[in-house]
Amino acid sequence: MRKLLLPLFILFAIMSKAENPFFAEFATEHGTPPFSQIDNSDWEAAIDRGIELARAEIRAIVVNRAMPDFDNTIVALERTGADLNRVLNVFYPLLSADSDDEMMRIAMGVSQKLSDYSTSIVLDEGLWQRVKQVYDNRDKFDLTPEQQTLLQRTYDSFALQGANLEGEAREQYRKLSAELSELITKFGQNVLKEMGTYEIWLTADDLAGLPESSIAAAAEGARAKGRDGEYLFTLDQPVYMAFMKYSSRPDLRERMWRLYSGRNTKGEYSNIDIMTRIAEVRRQIANLLGAETYADHSLQRTMAKNPAAVYDLLNRLRDAYYPAMQAEMAELAEFASQLEGKPVTINPWDYSYYSNKLKAAKYSFDEELLRPYFELNNVIEGVFGLATRLYGLRFVPNDKIEVYHPDVKAFDVTDADGNFIGVIYTDFFPRASKRPGAWMTGFRDQYVDADGTDVRPQVTIVMNFTKPTGDTPSLLTPYEVETFLHEFGHALHGLLAKANYASLSGTAVYRDFVELPSQFNENYLTEKEFLDGFARHYQTGEPIPAELVDRLVASAQYGAAYACIRQLMFGFLDMAWHTVKAPVDDPVAFENAAVKAVEIFPAVDGAMVSPQFSHIFSGGYAAGYYSYKWAEVLDADAFAKFKQNGIFDRATADSFRHNILERGGTEAPDELYRRFRGQEPTIDALLERDGITRRATPAINKPDKD
Repeated sequence: MRKLLLPLFILFAIMSKAENPFFAEFATEHGTPPFSQIDNSDWEAAIDRGIELARAEIRAIVVNRAMPDFDNTIVALERTGADLNRVLNVFYPLLSADSDDEMMRIAMGVSQKLSDYSTSIVLDEGLWQRVKQVYDNRDKFDLTPEQQTLLQRTYDSFALQGANLEGEAREQYRKLSAELSELITKFGQNVLKEMGTYEIWLTADDLAGLPESSIAAAAEGARAKGRDGEYLFTLDQPVYMAFMKYSSRPDLRERMWRLYSGRNTKGEYSNIDIMTRIAEVRRQIANLLGAETYADHSLQRTMAKNPAAVYDLLNRLRDAYYPAMQAEMAELAEFASQLEGKPVTINPWDYSYYSNKLKAAKYSFDEELLRPYFELNNVIEGVFGLATRLYGLRFVPNDKIEVYHPDVKAFDVTDADGNFIGVIYTDFFPRASKRPGAWMTGFRDQYVDADGTDVRPQVTIVMNFTKPTGDTPSLLTPYEVETFLHEFGHALHGLLAKANYASLSGTAVYRDFVELPSQFNENYLTEKEFLDGFARHYQTGEPIPAELVDRLVASAQYGAAYACIRQLMFGFLDMAWHTVKAPVDDPVAFENAAVKAVEIFPAVDGAMVSPQFSHIFSGGYAAGYYSYKWAEVLDADAFAKFKQNGIFDRATADSFRHNILERGGTEAPDELYRRFRGQEPTIDALLERDGITRRATPAINKPDKD
C-alpha cells in the first residue's frame, strides 16, 4: 500500500495542536465545544487544517487499489472531513447566534476555500468513478435500506453537482459555485448588519396603546444608552411585532413598517444586486447540469420532485383560501370603519393593529392577558414536559457544559431509563450579535462511528423572545410559545436520531419533510390538556383560567386565511426567483408580478420582501419555501391521528417517534409517513383545522391565529 505524505502544514498543525482547540477532540463534558478556549484567530487555521486532512482522506479512497465497494468507498467517503466538520459545526452556529465583525470577515474569507474544497470532491474524476462503479453494481451488495439510501444520496450528490461535466463546463461550474458561496454569505451578513443599525427614539407622547411590557423594555434600552426619559425601539422581531399590534398611532406604525419592509433595499447593505446575481448564478449552474431552471434542478431530491407539483399545491391552497381571505379583509375594514367612525382602508401597517382589535372584540382575546401565564421558565417546563409525556424524555440542567453566551443554558437529555440521549442548548433573547428569527441547529449530529459507538447529538434552539425587564421576567405571547414548540420539534428530530450515518441523521431529510416534526408540535398550543400542565401566573402561581384557555382555543382559526395567503406569497416569490430563464432586470417589477396571484395589499414604493428573504437567498430554502405549506398538510394530517387516539397516546407517540423522529433521512419520507399514518396524506385535515371546509360560501372568516 502506498504511503501518503502529509503536507508540512498538517505536520506543523499536529505539533501545535495544544495552541488551537480544534486540533484535537474536545476533552470536555460529552465532548461539547470549549467556547472559552476558542479565539477568532483559531478559525481559519483550523478550517485550513481540516480541509487539508479531508483532502488527504479523499486521496486515500481514490488510490485504494481494492475493488470499489460500499465500505471502502461510500462509507469511507461518509467519514471523511471529521476534523473539518468539528470546526464548521461550531463556527456557523455561532456566526448566526453570537457573531462579530471579525467572524463575518472570516466567513467571507473562508467561503471560497470551502466552496473550492466541496467542488473539488464532486469534480474528482477518480472518486466519481469509484462511486459510480459501486452504484452500477449495487445489486451485487447485500445492503440494508439505510445503506441503499446512503448510496443513492451519494451518487445523486455527485451527479446533480456536476460530476459528469467535462472540460470548460467543469471549470465554469467550479467558478460559479465559488461565486455563489460568496454571494450567499454576503447576503446573510447584510441582513444582520443592517438590522443592527435601526434605533427608533420616541417620547412619552408616542406610546399610546403600547403594553407596559413594550414600554418598560424601550425605557430600559434607552437607559442603557444614557438617555433617561426617552424610549428606544428597534426592529427586533418581538419589539416590532408588539409595536405594530398595539400602537394606536397610524403614523408611527407606518414609519416602523416602512423601515422594516425597506431593509436591504439601498445603501451600504443593499441586497438588490446580490439577490439578482444569486438567482442568475443558480440558473446558470442548473443549465450546466442539464436543467432548464434552478427549481427543476433542486426539486429532484424532494418529496415534490418538480416545480409542477409545487405549483399544484400552491394553487390548490390559493383557490381554497383566497376567497376566505377576501372575506376576512372585508370584515376587518368594516370593523375598523365602525371603530374609527369613518371609512378606513386597511394598509399593510394597519393589519396587525385592527386585526388584534377585532380578535379581542369577537373573542375578548388579548395576547397581553395571556403573557403573565406564559413566563419563560414555566413554558420551558411545559415544552420540555411535552417530550416527557410523549416520549419519556428528561431534561436536566448541566452546569459542567460550557455555553457560548451568558443567556444560553445547557441540558442533558435522557430517556425514561436514564440512558443519555444528547445535549440541548437554549438561547432565547435578542442581542446585537444574533440574527433575527428563530432556528434550530447543532454542534454535532448523531451517528455511529467506526468502532460501533453511538455518538449522541448536541443541538441548540435559538430564538428572539421578549427579554426580562427589571423585576419582570420574560413573559411570552402565544405566538412566541408556538415558536418555541416549533423549534423544539426540530430539536427532537435531531436528539432522537438513530442513524448509522451523520448525513442521514436527524433533520438531514428532504426539505419538504423537515418541517413536519416542528409544525406538528405547534398543534399542542391550542390543546387545553397541554396548557393546563404548565401555564401558571408568574406572580400568584394560579393556573391559567379555563376562560382564557377557551378564548385561545376558540380564536385558533382567526386569520387563518390571511396567514395562509401570506405564506403562499412567500412560496410564489421563491418559486418565481428560481424558475427564471433569463436574468432579472427589474427586481421590483419582478417581485410585484410574482405575488400578484396572492396579493393582499397593493405594492408600496420602497417596500420589498426579496432583499431580506434570508430563507431563500442565504438559508438553504431556495426553491423550497413551499415546504412549510407542504409540511403543514402533513402535520395536520398526522395530528388528526393523535386527536383520534388521544393527544398524549403513547402508542401513537411511539409510532411517530420510531417512524419519523428516529429515522431521519434513512428511508424515503413518503414511505416513513405512510408507515406512521397508515394512509396517504390529504389536505382535508388542514382545511378543517383552519375552518375553511366549514364555509359553504366565502362569507366572514371565523377568525384565526396570527
